[in-house]
Amino acid sequence: MNMANSPLLSRPGAVAGAQTDAGVAAHYGEPNKEQRALFNGDAIADLSHFEVVQLAGEDRLTWLNTLSSQALDNLHPGQSTQTLLLTVQGRIEFDIRVLAGTDFLWLLLEPGQARLLVTFLERMRFMMRVEITDVSEQYALLGACAAQPALAHYPVWIDPWPGVAVGGYAYSAPEEHPGTESPWYLYIVPAAELEAAVGTTPLAGMLAVEALRIAAWRPRFGFDTDEKTIPHELDLIRTAVHLDKGCYKGQETVARVHNIGRPPRRLVFLQLDGSMHTLPAVGSEVRIGEKVIGTLTSVATHFEAGPIALAIIKRNIDTESDVDVVDGEEHYAAKQETIVSPDAGQTAGRFTGFLRTPR
Repeated sequence: MNMANSPLLSRPGAVAGAQTDAGVAAHYGEPNKEQRALFNGDAIADLSHFEVVQLAGEDRLTWLNTLSSQALDNLHPGQSTQTLLLTVQGRIEFDIRVLAGTDFLWLLLEPGQARLLVTFLERMRFMMRVEITDVSEQYALLGACAAQPALAHYPVWIDPWPGVAVGGYAYSAPEEHPGTESPWYLYIVPAAELEAAVGTTPLAGMLAVEALRIAAWRPRFGFDTDEKTIPHELDLIRTAVHLDKGCYKGQETVARVHNIGRPPRRLVFLQLDGSMHTLPAVGSEVRIGEKVIGTLTSVATHFEAGPIALAIIKRNIDTESDVDVVDGEEHYAAKQETIVSPDAGQTAGRFTGFLRTPR
């Protein structure tokens, strides 16, 4: 629902979000309570600032399949997946949540991405039988950590994270992934029905959404990415890349790094010092001593774990090293948890150590 402010901002206690998440509530007065309710499946989140594109036409599946990193040509109605559009150098240009409808695809995007995606796709259409429509003003998204029976009649995208899709590969160690604790559902609701769809269900703001996302190690486009990001650095090979599909832009880099190289950087989870009374700003330097090893990309306060963050750091940093997050004069001590292993990549001829799905 691409408008200035969500009507749900009129709910009691609502405090508007800022920057990318402007237009919806950061919280409704009780951030920790909202977060716990969202985690337990007892609340829903207003994501009406996210954007929606519909892709129709007879060639929609085969055409988008040729452009993107995921195998899409055999999607069946109701199936959810994730795909990326990459540059020739394999860098992420678009991160798209895809839901197959009967006659078209729903493409769900971060705020501000729909117009850019439509422009890109129109340039690539040529003579293909496809129709590309930005419907962000007609639809809104509602997020939840559990299926919502009251919303069951609406289309729903179910996050494949942290599973390993067919053709995918996990760059984190094959231990239990924290993302399994908070599955993610995005319901696509006509904008005119948003308030009625929510009804009396408790609401959680974007502070809650972000805290649970960070705790689940889910990278977010525009937050944990920059102009150089390749999928391997964020563990997105597991859900958004099919390593055995046909040619697409960026495939050479994806294959080369996966088979004979290593990603230059890696996403890491940070448990921040809980004795501080503030959070470091996104963009703060991550250091070991005086050496800058990376950048803080996402930060939040978790209702159980306290202050947590995601950061992009150099690949070869020792996973056991404690680090400091430096925001101006403030130093925040932090402990790493490995998301992308420093040993990720160079899989050619290697059959153990990481999880690969069968073809």
